[in-house]
Amino acid sequence: MKLWGGRFTGETDRLVYDFNASISFDRRLYRQDITGSMAHVTMLAKQGILTQEECDTILAGLEGILKDIDSGVLEIDGSAEDIHSFVESVLTERIGECGKKLHTGRSRNDQVALDMRLYTRDEVIETGNCIKDLLVTLQRLMRENTETFMPGFTHLQKAQPLTLAHHLGAYFEMFLRDYSRLSDLYERMNYCPLGAGALAGTTYPLDRAYVAKLLGFEGETRNSMDSVSDRDYLVEFLSALSLIMMHLSRFCEEIIIWNTDEYRFIELDDAYSTGSSIMPQKKNPDIAELIRGKTGRVYGDLMSLLTTLKGLPLAYNKDMQEDKEPAFDAIDTAKNSLVLFNGMLNAIRFNSERMESSAARGFTNATDAADYLVRKGMPFRDAHEVIGRLVVYCIGKGVALDDLSPKEFKNFSELFDTDIYDAIAVKNCVAKRNTAGAPGPGAMKRYLDSNDIILSKLN
Repeated sequence: MKLWGGRFTGETDRLVYDFNASISFDRRLYRQDITGSMAHVTMLAKQGILTQEECDTILAGLEGILKDIDSGVLEIDGSAEDIHSFVESVLTERIGECGKKLHTGRSRNDQVALDMRLYTRDEVIETGNCIKDLLVTLQRLMRENTETFMPGFTHLQKAQPLTLAHHLGAYFEMFLRDYSRLSDLYERMNYCPLGAGALAGTTYPLDRAYVAKLLGFEGETRNSMDSVSDRDYLVEFLSALSLIMMHLSRFCEEIIIWNTDEYRFIELDDAYSTGSSIMPQKKNPDIAELIRGKTGRVYGDLMSLLTTLKGLPLAYNKDMQEDKEPAFDAIDTAKNSLVLFNGMLNAIRFNSERMESSAARGFTNATDAADYLVRKGMPFRDAHEVIGRLVVYCIGKGVALDDLSPKEFKNFSELFDTDIYDAIAVKNCVAKRNTAGAPGPGAMKRYLDSNDIILSKLN
């Protein structure tokens, strides 16, 4: 059944009909479409636009359709134009002429705007829950690894020693910001567009605030033209998903590096790895690589939506039907990536001895050696130069700073004494760093305790 067929005397070309149809992808909105229709018809009865008997008949019909789709008794007809026409057509078949009154005071424009907003609102919550699960995993791993020492890097070069807990904390902050962005988005998008009509409202005495309340919205949207043409919330959501994927991708890159034989910081669980068809020794980090690769896919979905919207005049245009496929794809991809990544991270085994051994090499304690001289009275710039020459000397001998004799230290500065060895021990280098946000034990305890409070408050 075409919702718009009365204006036309000829048949639509089949290719045109298929090109115009959206049932192949908007079928996933069936629950939101039926839920919105039930709120709409309840309001129509409250306002006296429908009788209570008509309302009850329509509600029963819609409840039956929802139950039958959920159970698989009713299959969504792929030849229907869209999910809205399918539901209305089945409703009319089941309850008769009364079903045709469902669309009173409503346009497909505000109907689809509502469906997409309801769907996105649910997905924002689900994505937030996936992030919350990941934050819990990170918190557990941090608690377990406050004394797992490892090198910190800049430019992929060893820089200073820290702990695995501190390294993971950086990602905790990224994903916490992601959760916060979703919370902000939820508040901004949680307004109901139903009742805006095609673009200019309606002459029926609708109670839009009542519908908004029934559907759990904060209130109704404020401008009917904006109501049907607004997809800012989708752009925001895909932007937030792109940031989530970027953070996952960065973490996956490090996991891929740590998994190499050159690093051997971690052992991936077999469940999240694959082998080679020709090289029997291989254990490939395929899940981490795929998540890294799928990040570009979500970026593409965002750019697709932005490009679709960039030149559209007010109000609704058919181009806006193109919002769904990239949105659905980005949402599915990001949620699956979060779930898989969390599972992979939970199953990783960290090689703490290898990490600490790596931290002891590569002169990660050079800054602490310079700070040692500063505490002895030498200006930092001079101390920096002395330690730089010491490093060159060590490289020439193929040794670490810790391997030098007291006499060798003295050759570079008389300020060196035997306490230099305690000053540059990896564990002590970390232990001395207790400013807010640092990896020292005092700072990390405060940080982890504050995370427990934060996690307890997440919605």
